[in-house]
Amino acid sequence: MSEERNMIPLILTGIGTIIGTVGCLWFYGYLHFAKPEDALLLSDFTMLKTVPGEDYKISVTPAAQVAQCVDGVLVMFDTEQKGLSGVLVNNKKQAVRCMGQETPQLQQ
Repeated sequence: MSEERNMIPLILTGIGTIIGTVGCLWFYGYLHFAKPEDALLLSDFTMLKTVPGEDYKISVTPAAQVAQCVDGVLVMFDTEQKGLSGVLVNNKKQAVRCMGQETPQLQQ
């Protein structure tokens, strides 16, 4: 008794399951499709030079970003938008380094 099965419903079920899973993951925020707009400038930062003997004024309210040293590079996290982070760079797109940790060196 050799019985042939129709494979088309099984294939369509598999494809539908994959599409449904990806849709649910995207809807609940576990899957993100990156766009070129995601790499745009988040905020402008300015360095205030400190001169001994001179006072400078800053705002009492803190910024919405916090910074942390990760592998010798200053990484900034946004506290208002969950999951938004980036590397602090200068106008030449060079990463700002940290002195709190050793910069990783290439081992030979």
